[in-house]
Amino acid sequence: MSLEYVPLYHEYMQEHGTHTKYFTNARRRYIIGQDKMTTTGSIMDINLAHFNTDIGRQKPENIIHSDTACPFCATDKLTDIIATDGDIILLKNKYNVIEEADQFVLIEGKDCDADIPSYSRDHMHRLIAFGMEHWEQMRASGKYDTVLFFKNYGPYSGGTIRHPHMQLVGFPTFQQELAFRRSEFDGLTVDQRDGVTLNLSTEPRVGFWELNIVPNDAGATETIADYIQIGVDFFMNAFRRPLTSYNIFFYNDGDAVFVKIMPRFATSPVFIGYNIRLLPSNLAEMRDLMRAKYFENKRSRE
Repeated sequence: MSLEYVPLYHEYMQEHGTHTKYFTNARRRYIIGQDKMTTTGSIMDINLAHFNTDIGRQKPENIIHSDTACPFCATDKLTDIIATDGDIILLKNKYNVIEEADQFVLIEGKDCDADIPSYSRDHMHRLIAFGMEHWEQMRASGKYDTVLFFKNYGPYSGGTIRHPHMQLVGFPTFQQELAFRRSEFDGLTVDQRDGVTLNLSTEPRVGFWELNIVPNDAGATETIADYIQIGVDFFMNAFRRPLTSYNIFFYNDGDAVFVKIMPRFATSPVFIGYNIRLLPSNLAEMRDLMRAKYFENKRSRE
């Protein structure tokens, strides 16, 4: 893969790395600043960040208001580009609404109306390899306690721009152990290939049907990409209820990485109000449906 890499991470952090806002995490309230850390306040077992509503009001939105011009289509007007691979572009987020973090956008390609199910296999492989490479570079930079890597798609996902893109968000201070549990990636196996497992979660983060991708080796990016494409296609095109939205979340625990694909619909009130995660009774049925559609019939023809 040929990358036109511009090493702006360190330059950006040298120029903008000093923060003065509070960031609350488990057991400590940190003031983030260059070589400065203090503790005060009460014990809080959460990661709490500040959202800048003044910046948020300036963000364009065209998922609901489709007549709004797409900022990612006008590639000649993009600034702060960090790296490219063909029409895949990584750049600094113009609307850095999380005050304690550094936000970046990964534009997935030039086609505003495309999405993961419609990508060629080659494009999907390049996209995931590109994204995971820069995610790893940011984690290895020493600037961040954690780097979030995720995708929003559709009106229930939390996204604002239809043009397919992902996001990378670096937090200099963060309690990683509060972000997820390894058991959330256990599940009923749908398929295994090249040391990568695709399963349906038996301990969902929110509830109902969540797909996990668990590789033995983070370098198996082509198989990871194949499973992401299959998972998104299943939820968006083969699911037993119409869906318009999904999220993809990447996680790491040291060198181990995990991917979770979550269909998005109206969230259960017992989760929002009481953190009760609902496990559906038809999980095995959904596993068998995925196997039949994407794996068993294909293998019988080989």
